[in-house]
Amino acid sequence: MGKTGALEVKENNIGVWLTPGVCIHRNPLCGRNFEYFSEDPYLAAELSTSFIKAVQKSNIGVSVKHFAANSQENRRMSSNSVVDERTLREIYYPAFESAVKEGKAWTVMCSYNQLNGEWAGQSKYVITDLLRGTLGFKGLVMSDWNSIYDWQKVIESGQNLDMPGEDAFYIKKKPADLV
Repeated sequence: MGKTGALEVKENNIGVWLTPGVCIHRNPLCGRNFEYFSEDPYLAAELSTSFIKAVQKSNIGVSVKHFAANSQENRRMSSNSVVDERTLREIYYPAFESAVKEGKAWTVMCSYNQLNGEWAGQSKYVITDLLRGTLGFKGLVMSDWNSIYDWQKVIESGQNLDMPGEDAFYIKKKPADLV
């Protein structure tokens, strides 16, 4: 599946495929469960890592998503996933850890949701401490579409790229205004 998909992506002159979704199925009403690998952390890790290796073998990057603790689509831009450290490590992180360490994923996409009261995509704890520190990710970290709320926090978090970019915020602000 990864190899075939990578060929199609390459034919369309795309360098990074915004997949795989490795979020854990925690809510049966999540409208994107069909694109996530599993409700089992071990199985999600194994499937996603094999998929990533097959895609990136074709010199197409992947963007593993949605980090971290994203488990619902309903009100995803306002939800708060309250999760203790043990649950994060045992349920939510294994697929991301395997994607980073074994699959060598090129990019990771942050989630819309808050994690324990802080927006995941602009959290220094989530991006710098967990993703880059604990999981050892060295690649590019991007936002999910239009999920930036506080530029100062984004800069401090270690996130690299806001997607889709070039909205009215950028037109009105100069880089010096962002720091």
